[in-house]
Amino acid sequence: MFARSIIRNSAFKAPVRRFISFDAASQPRIRIGSTAPNFKAPTTVGEIDFHEYLGNSWGVLFSHPADFTPVCTTELGAFAQLKPEFDQRNVKLIGLSAEGIPSHNEWIKDIEEVVLGGKKFTFPIIGDESKEVAFKYDMVDEAGFKDLQKGATIFTIRSVFIIDPKKTVRLVLTYPASVGRNTNEVLRVIDALQKGDAKGIATGVNWQAGDDVIIPPSVSNEAAKEKFGSFKELKPYLRFTKA
Repeated sequence: MFARSIIRNSAFKAPVRRFISFDAASQPRIRIGSTAPNFKAPTTVGEIDFHEYLGNSWGVLFSHPADFTPVCTTELGAFAQLKPEFDQRNVKLIGLSAEGIPSHNEWIKDIEEVVLGGKKFTFPIIGDESKEVAFKYDMVDEAGFKDLQKGATIFTIRSVFIIDPKKTVRLVLTYPASVGRNTNEVLRVIDALQKGDAKGIATGVNWQAGDDVIIPPSVSNEAAKEKFGSFKELKPYLRFTKA
């Protein structure tokens, strides 16, 4: 680990292309329903075009403050362990850290060792040294945003974007750098979004796959009976059914 730290602090600190296209006035505003900004970037599996990488799949894009950080190591390992679950849901994972690919590759060795028990890490991590993707997806806190304008070194916060096959942003989660994410919550909301798209329903608090779902108020009782069969009405606006 000591030797790897020396490598990281020397060879990995090569000159970085400065972000020269920053314009605070043109900072993208990504909302639920926005088209996910496309980009081309180097990753640990080669250069990608983001939209081409997603193809007809759903996607989870999530950022990390820096390589060789403790919370990020646990997170990437947890996502890697759950990759078969994401695969079953037609979801592609892709991480991001604002450091270079050589650093990422060394970091992955640690993740494989301490979290994956020697198993291979199998999804890409973006090397966003130029901060272009961090800018496009507003992956910085207030202090980072000000530093970005100055061309200073920044660290990305813990952002999560769930993107559907139409390249539409469907959910945004933002955590401070000190708080780790809940990977099971990311899976849960993907299940809820996919169920809602397939069945035209909503999901209530703490919903889990297999739980009853909510019939939207815009659907009449007659239409609900035709579409769902039986349902339970607690209030005219609150009706539960199986899906």
